[in-house]
Amino acid sequence: MAEVYDLRGLNCPLPVLKTQKRMRTMAIGDEIWVETTDPLAVIDIPNFAREKGHALIATEQVEGGHRFLLKCGAD
Repeated sequence: MAEVYDLRGLNCPLPVLKTQKRMRTMAIGDEIWVETTDPLAVIDIPNFAREKGHALIATEQVEGGHRFLLKCGAD
């Protein structure tokens, strides 16, 4: 089961910066749910994943924000 990384309440650029830092500690193939209330995250998180070689598995709208399932790539 993928870990849930709660970044609710943080605004741009913190969700991407904290996600990047956390994913550097993960093994390739590990998955993590990132939860955020930042409205720009729907643009920033997918762009971050694509630029760093991670896979965006799922995006879900939840009450107050979004959650993203990321699979660790080569970063």
